[in-house]
Amino acid sequence: MSTNFYSTYFKRLFDFCASLLGVLVLSPLFIVLTIILWIDFKGSPFFLQERPGKNEKIFKIIKFKSMNNKKDINGNLFSNRVRTTMMGKFIRKYSLDEIPQLLNVIKGDMSLVGPRPLVVLYLPYYNETERKRHSVKPGITGLAQVKGRNSLVWEERFSLDVDYIENLSLALDAKILYWTILKILSKSEVAIDQDEFLDVFNVYRKKQWEADNAS
Repeated sequence: MSTNFYSTYFKRLFDFCASLLGVLVLSPLFIVLTIILWIDFKGSPFFLQERPGKNEKIFKIIKFKSMNNKKDINGNLFSNRVRTTMMGKFIRKYSLDEIPQLLNVIKGDMSLVGPRPLVVLYLPYYNETERKRHSVKPGITGLAQVKGRNSLVWEERFSLDVDYIENLSLALDAKILYWTILKILSKSEVAIDQDEFLDVFNVYRKKQWEADNAS
């Protein structure tokens, strides 16, 4: 990991101040979306899920809800694509579902920029290099999210996460934030969470891990 004055001291200060300002500026939008989603989902508009943070410490990420809980006749949840509502598609398109994560940043669980926190289920299956992504706080956006969007396979995404950590700097964070804003304004969806796509990582790596550890 690249350690410098920015990563050691200034990054947290910048995250806190920028996120607090963001919450204040976006508070009218936050309130409106909360009301609309409360009506849309007939209940809580927020999605909470445990994710691994820095040093794999577990925290609860908060997002605006974009999917319902509809299940098939066997009681299994439908795919993410099927369960995403029309309003959910809209807030995802403009990354509005990520706004509540500013609260995670203020609290100190996350950073504005860093590797995206994936689900806890994947933790046992990272290799040694991929595990470096947990040496820093996870971010709302990151290098992998602005570089490849949904075209990235998991090896490429994790490689970009490690590249970010090894080259962490104020200039790189500024570029990633700039690229993220450009993509949002140009209506180009920034691939923040790809849990359904990354199921292939979970299945493949689990089989690989079990084979390597078979007695």
